[in-house]
Amino acid sequence: MTTKQRFNAITNFSSPDRPMLSPLEAQNRVWAKLYERFQIPYQVNGDIDTIPTQYSGLDWHAHQVFMSKIGMEFRGVYPKYIGPKLKTYDDGSWDGIWGERWKQSRYSSSGTYEETIFLPFAEIDSVTDLKAMQFPCADWFDYNEIETLCDMNDGHIIIAEGPGSADFINGIAFGRGVEQVLIDIATEDPVYLYLVEKRFEYTYERVKRTLEAAKRKIDIVRFGEDLGTQLAPIINPESFKKIHAPKYRMLFELVHLYGAKTMLHSCGSVRSFIPILIDLGLDILEVVQVDAKDMDIKGLHKDFHKKIIFSGSMSVQSLLVRGSPEEIKTEINLRKELFHDGGLIIGPTNIMQVDMPIENFIAMCDSIKESG
Repeated sequence: MTTKQRFNAITNFSSPDRPMLSPLEAQNRVWAKLYERFQIPYQVNGDIDTIPTQYSGLDWHAHQVFMSKIGMEFRGVYPKYIGPKLKTYDDGSWDGIWGERWKQSRYSSSGTYEETIFLPFAEIDSVTDLKAMQFPCADWFDYNEIETLCDMNDGHIIIAEGPGSADFINGIAFGRGVEQVLIDIATEDPVYLYLVEKRFEYTYERVKRTLEAAKRKIDIVRFGEDLGTQLAPIINPESFKKIHAPKYRMLFELVHLYGAKTMLHSCGSVRSFIPILIDLGLDILEVVQVDAKDMDIKGLHKDFHKKIIFSGSMSVQSLLVRGSPEEIKTEINLRKELFHDGGLIIGPTNIMQVDMPIENFIAMCDSIKESG
């Protein structure tokens, strides 16, 4: 099968020749270890631990070579940022487009992570104050090269947007604080509702312009919304249905108008949200965090097979870190058996961590690519 045929078979539940490896995210030191293992020369412009991981790959050319070597069948296309210049600071921190300020934080040997060190909406308790602030808009991006980027990646599965798109709970928490956002949702605070609306307007218009520019050459539009903790949903599903679901329904309908599929990134225990997301028009749920409560792959297959496609399910908390290559192959074969008629794209359950043995990554890729 060609990549397009394989993707169509997986997403239409019509017996692909083999699974596909899902899109990958990793800490910068993981990318560096992978490039070295595959003997790919790469360059680092600055301290590897302070480069924002949204610039994954460190070296764009090296990353393209790496993806080709492992047989990655997905490629991302994004409009170019042309908005107001975002300030960087002497301490290595930088501004985001929502007015927040980011910095890399180190957690012992487990790597570095971006955290917001300035929250522009934390102290705001009036919508009037919000109306005086500048918010990002779709005009801050140039869409002229989108179709060319799609053509350059012809033969691959083209993805637009990413886990930070829409992302109302997590995204707004980066500018207001996690605890405050959870209180906002419970109380339906007007400040939070206004921020949801502004985030939706921005996302909808940016996605629309990207899809228009691509001329139906985009296969997937990816969104994000972390709805679960390790043990339970992060909010009441009824609150999600009231506050967030109408926005996602409109976004999903927009994507389907252009012939693309919808993908939503969510960590944690999200089983109770899956029927809601199916009703909203979600096609693909990632990352399927199987170590979270009620997220075992057999149970998800039993309850939701042929209703939604899953992506992920190879644990970065346990299996890919502490498992052996043989155990990884066994888990891949289990998934091939369960989803022999499609419905699963296999890959890590989140950002690959520095404690993952590279041989385990290779075992995962090799086992996925084996036919049958």
